[in-house]
Amino acid sequence: MGVLDGIKVLEMARVPPAELPGMFLADMGADVLKIETPPAEAEDAATKRRAAFAYVNRNKRSLALNMKAPEGQAIFKKLAATADIIVEGFRPGVMKRLGGDYETLSAANPRLVYCSLSGFGHNGPYKDYPAHDGNYLSLAGVLNLIGEPDRKPIFPLNLVADYGGASMHGALGIMMALFARERTGRGQHVDVSYLDTSLALLAATPNMRFFWSDGMAPKRGEGFLGGSYPYYAVYDTKDGKYLTIGCTEPWLWENFCKAINRPDLVKFARKSDQFVRAANAEEVAAREAVEAIIKTRTRDEWYDFLVKADVCVGKVYEPDEVVADPQVQARDMIVEMRHPVHGTVKQFGQPIKLSDTPGTIRSAAPHSGEHTDEVLGELGIPAADIKALRDQKIVA
Repeated sequence: MGVLDGIKVLEMARVPPAELPGMFLADMGADVLKIETPPAEAEDAATKRRAAFAYVNRNKRSLALNMKAPEGQAIFKKLAATADIIVEGFRPGVMKRLGGDYETLSAANPRLVYCSLSGFGHNGPYKDYPAHDGNYLSLAGVLNLIGEPDRKPIFPLNLVADYGGASMHGALGIMMALFARERTGRGQHVDVSYLDTSLALLAATPNMRFFWSDGMAPKRGEGFLGGSYPYYAVYDTKDGKYLTIGCTEPWLWENFCKAINRPDLVKFARKSDQFVRAANAEEVAAREAVEAIIKTRTRDEWYDFLVKADVCVGKVYEPDEVVADPQVQARDMIVEMRHPVHGTVKQFGQPIKLSDTPGTIRSAAPHSGEHTDEVLGELGIPAADIKALRDQKIVA
C-alpha cells in the first residue's frame, strides 16, 4: 500500500520542473492525471516511445483536453470537484482565464490543495515576467557565486531553481498542506516561486552564513567551497579524468595528507576565516602541489586507494559510469519496467526510501492523451459522447 493511495491529483504543467512534484506523489501511490493540450497532429511512434522514458511523468495517466474550450473547462471542473490536489505551472492569471484558478475550484471543493509553481509567485512587481532557471539564479545571487573568479559564471544545468528549488519545495508544500487538511478539514493555496526557493537554497549555504551577521559577502570562486583551497577541489588525474577531494573537516584532510605522504600539508586544513575569502598564494601553491601528486595515478587508482584511507573522495563520472556504479545499483536507483509496446524502459529510481510504505514504479510515462477514453469513462461520459468530443477537438 502506498502512503498516498486514494489521493487524486490533477496536473496542469508544461515544463518538467512542474511535473516532478506529481511524479513523487505518483510514486507514493497517488493517482496523478496529467491534463495536456491536444497535439496539433497525431504523434508518431518515435515520439510516443520517447515519452515512455520521461522520468518526471511515470506512474501518471494522461488526458488530452482543450482547456480553451468551454466544454473542456467543464470537464476539468468536474474532475476538480473530487480531486485532492491540483498542481499547475503557469504564470499567475492563466488558470483564472481557463476557469481553473484556486478561488473558483475551492468554492466547490473546500478540501482542495492547490499548488502553483511560478517564476516569481502570485504577487510582487515581477509576477507577470517570463523567465527560466538561469534568470532566477542570476536574480537570486546564486549564479554570480558559481565558477572561477576570473571567468563568467557557470550555469549549473537547471538543477537549482527548477528542480532543487521549485520542484522539491512544491512537493514539500503539498505534503504540508495535506497534513494541515487532516487537522482543519480545509485545503489551501500553495504558492511556490522559483526565485524564492533559489534564495532559500542559497541562504542555507556556508557562503551566506556571515552575510547578515558580519557583513561578509561571498564572491565567485572564493570561500572554502569555491574550489580554490586544496582540501576541496577538482584534480586532474594521470588518465585525463577528474577526481574530487572534499576534506573540509581538518581530521579528514589530515587523513588525506598522510595517505599521500605529505604531512607538511596538514597545516592547510580549513580555517574559520575561509568562509568568504579567496585562497592566498601559499594555499594556492599547496593545491598545485596536491595536483602534481594526483596526476601520478589514474582516477580509479586514486579512488580505490583513498577510500581505504578514510578520505572524502569522488570520481567525476560520465553518464554511463553513473548507471553502472555499484552503490547506485545497490540503492535501486536504476530500475527497469516492461512496456507493452516499447519493451524494456529503464529509468532512475525513487530516492526517498520509506521503510513501511515505499514508493513503487507501476507504469512508464504515458503519451499525450493515452488515457483520455478511460478517464472520461470514469466520469460517466458515454462512448458516443467521447467520440463527439474528439471530433470537436475538445479531447484527443
